[in-house]
Amino acid sequence: MDLVAVVALTAILFAIIGLSEPVANRLRLPATVVLALMGIAIGAVSASVLALPDSPMLEAAGEMIQNLPIRSNLFLYVFLPTLIFQVSLTIDLRRMLDDWVPILLLAVVAVVVSTMAVGWALFPLSGLPIMACLMIGAIVSTTDPSAVVGIFRATPAPQRLARIVEGESLLNDAAAIALFSLFFAFVAYGIPNPRLSDVAVQFPWLVVGGAVTGWVAGRLALAGLARLDDHPLGQVSLSVALPYLTYIIAETLLGVSGVIAVVAAGLALNFHAPGSLSPPSRAKLEDTWDLLGYWSGGLIFVLAAILIPRLLSDVRPFDLVLVAVTVLASLAARALILFGLLPLLGKLKLSPKVERRQRAAILWGGLRGAVTLALALAVTESFRIPVDIKRQVGIIATGFTLYTLMVQGTTLRWVINRLGLDKLSAIDVALSAQVVAVALQSVRETVSDTARDFGLAPQTVRDEAKRFAERVDEAVKAADAGAEIADRDRITLGLVALAGRERDLVLEGFRDGMLPARLATQMVADADRLIEGTRNGGRLGYLTTARLTQRSGRAQALATFLHNRLRITGPLARQTADRFEHLVALAPTLRELHGFIDTRIRRIHGKRVGDLLHDLLERRMDEADRALDGLRLQFPGYAEELERRLIRQMVLAQEEREYAALVDDGLVGPELRHSLANGIAKRRSAQSQRPTLDLAIQRMALVATFPLFAEMPVDRRKMLMREMRTIYAAPGTVLLKRDEIPRKVWFISSGAVEQVRAGQVLRLGPGEMFGHLAMLKRGLRRGQTTAITRCTLLTLDEAQFIKMMKADKGLRQAVIESAAKRGVALDPDALTTE
Repeated sequence: MDLVAVVALTAILFAIIGLSEPVANRLRLPATVVLALMGIAIGAVSASVLALPDSPMLEAAGEMIQNLPIRSNLFLYVFLPTLIFQVSLTIDLRRMLDDWVPILLLAVVAVVVSTMAVGWALFPLSGLPIMACLMIGAIVSTTDPSAVVGIFRATPAPQRLARIVEGESLLNDAAAIALFSLFFAFVAYGIPNPRLSDVAVQFPWLVVGGAVTGWVAGRLALAGLARLDDHPLGQVSLSVALPYLTYIIAETLLGVSGVIAVVAAGLALNFHAPGSLSPPSRAKLEDTWDLLGYWSGGLIFVLAAILIPRLLSDVRPFDLVLVAVTVLASLAARALILFGLLPLLGKLKLSPKVERRQRAAILWGGLRGAVTLALALAVTESFRIPVDIKRQVGIIATGFTLYTLMVQGTTLRWVINRLGLDKLSAIDVALSAQVVAVALQSVRETVSDTARDFGLAPQTVRDEAKRFAERVDEAVKAADAGAEIADRDRITLGLVALAGRERDLVLEGFRDGMLPARLATQMVADADRLIEGTRNGGRLGYLTTARLTQRSGRAQALATFLHNRLRITGPLARQTADRFEHLVALAPTLRELHGFIDTRIRRIHGKRVGDLLHDLLERRMDEADRALDGLRLQFPGYAEELERRLIRQMVLAQEEREYAALVDDGLVGPELRHSLANGIAKRRSAQSQRPTLDLAIQRMALVATFPLFAEMPVDRRKMLMREMRTIYAAPGTVLLKRDEIPRKVWFISSGAVEQVRAGQVLRLGPGEMFGHLAMLKRGLRRGQTTAITRCTLLTLDEAQFIKMMKADKGLRQAVIESAAKRGVALDPDALTTE
C-alpha cells in the first residue's frame, strides 16, 4: 500500500475523530454513535464504489479502504491496552475504594449473569454448542460506560453513583474479556462440554494471575518513573511501554488475562504515584494518556465500524431472530442486576441509593461498541473456530452492537428527558435565581468604578450603568418571586458550598507546594465525602462525615496491634505521622473557611444561615484541635516540627508569588527568573521530606516528663527507658481483665483509664499507675481496667519494677501513697527487703 495514501487516510481518520465531538453535541448524540455512523458510512461507500464503472480513482480509494489491515490483533494488542490503561490511570481510585463492594459485585456478577443469560437463551435456537453460545454471551457483556457516566456527571445525580458506574464498567470489560478467553479456548480446541471444575480452576487463575502480574509490573515501572523525575519526556515514554509489555507478558508468557494485567498495572500506578512522582510529572502523564486514550477510542470505533458492512454481508432472516434473542436476554440480565441486586446493596448500606429512573437510564445507556466488535473479529479470524460458529458470532455480535448504538444510543437523550434527569430541582431553580441576583449586584458595585478608571466617557458610563441596573432589578424581582427555600435546605446548600470551598483550598495548597500529594489526595477525598454526606443527610450528615474523616481506621488499629503485641513500630509511626500531618494542615484550612462564609454564603443565604455555619465550623475546629492536643500529649515535640515545616512552606509559596508578580511586571528577566525558580525548587525539595516520627525517641521524652521519674538521675532514667515499653490504647480497650494476675505495672502518660472492682469505679489519669498493688499484695481482689480515652501508657515488667522500687525512694513513696489513696495497706519495710 502506498505510503502517501496511508498517511492521507490516517489524517482523514484523525480529522473525523476531531470533528465527532462537536457533531455529536450538535446532534445531541453520544460521540461513539457518531463515530460508528461515520465508520459504517466509510465501509459501505468504499464497498459500493468498487462496483462503479470507469472510476479508477474512486475504485483505488475504495480498494485501499477495503484492504486495510484491520485485524483483531490491531485492536487487542494496540488499542485495547491503551484504552484500559488510560481509564485505570486516571480514574479516582482512592474514592472508588470506598465503594469496592458494589463495584466488584456489580462487575463480576453482571458479567456472569449476562453471559449465562445470553448463552442459555441462544443454545436452544442457534444450533451452536453451549460453549460457543457462552462465548457470544461474554462478547456482548462488555459495555461502553462513557454515555452513562457523562449523563450522571451532567445531572444532579450523586457523584458516588457516577464513580460506581465507571468502576463497574472498567472491571466489567476486564472480567468479560477474561471469560471470553476461557470460552474461546474451549471452542477452539474442541471441548464442547468441559467439566465445571475446569472452568472453576482456570477462570480464577486468569483473573488472579493477571492481577498479580499487572500490580508487580506497575510497581516496578513506578520505581523507574520516580528515578526519571528530572526527565518528564522519558517518564512519558516509559509509561507508554508499560501497558503493552504487561499485556504481552501476561498473554504470551504466563497464560493469564492480559486485560486484567493492564488494569492492575494502571491501578498500581494510579494508587502509588501521588507519593512517588512530583505534581508536574503526574499532570504530564495524565494529559498524555488522556490524549492517547482519546485517539485510541476514536480509532477503534471508526476502524471497527468500517468492518460492519463486511461482517453483515452474509446475514439471513433467522439471524435477526438470534440478534433479537440476544438483545432481550442481555437487557433482562442487566435489569435483574439493576433492579434486583443494586437495591439490595442499597438496603445493606453497601451502595448509595439509586432512584428507579437513574437505574432505567443505566439500563438503556448500556451501549456496546468497539470492544465487542474486536472480540467478534478475533473469533472470525481464527482458523481453529468452525466456519458456522464464525459466521453466527460475527453476525450476532455485530447486529447486537448496531442495535445498542442505533436504537439505544440515538434515543438515550430522549429517554433521559422523559425520565426527568435533565431538569434541575425546585430548590436549584430557586437558588439559581438568587445566585444571579447576588452576582449581578456585586458586579454593579465594581463595574462603574472600573469603567471610570479606564477613562471612558462619563455619559456612556452612566447610560450603560442605567441599562445594567434594569437587568439587576429584573434579577432581584425574579429571585423574590421564586419559590421560598426552607432554612433546612439553605443550611444544606451552604454546607455543600463550604465543603466545595474546602476542596478548592486543599488544591490551592497543593499547587503552592504547601501540601504533599498524598495528603492533598486524602483531604480532597474527605471534602468529596463531606459533599456527598451533606447532600444525603444535611447538617447531621455533614457532622457525621466530618467525624468519620477524623476517626482512626482499621489501618491504625492494625498498626497499634503490631506495635503493642509484636513490637513492630514502623506502621504505627507512619500512621501516626500521617494523622499528625493531616491535623496540622487541616487547622488553617478550616479557619480560612470563616471568611468564605462571610463574603459568599451569607450574601446568598442570609445572616441566620451564615451564623449557623460558623457554629458548625467551630465544632469541627474544636474536634480537630482536641485530636491534635491528644497527639501532642502522646508524642511531645512532633507537632511543633510539622508546624515549623508548614510555616517554611508558606514562606516559600509567598516568595514564589512575589517573584511571579515581578516577572509579570517586567522587573525580572528570564535569566533571573530561572535562577530564582531553581532556588525555590531546591529549598522546597529539601522541605518536602516529612520529619521522621521515632517512637523510641518519643518514649524517652515521655519518661522524662513523667512526674515519678522527673528527678531520677539521667543514667538511671535511660536504663529505665530501655526496659519500658510504650502501649497505645484506643477508648474501650481492656488493659487488665477481671481476676487477671498482672505481670507488669502500667504508668499513665496521657489519657484516662477506669477500674471496676467489687462494684466500685475508680478513674485514673496522667501521672498515675495501676497493676502494682495486685502484684505486691497477692490476696487483693482484682477488677477490670479499661481505657476510657485514647491513652499512652508505659509498662514495666514485674522483676524490673520491684528492682527499681527497692532502689528508688521516690517510686517507693509513690507506691505507698497510691495504696493509701485506694484503701490498701502496705508494709513500707516489705518494699525494701529482698
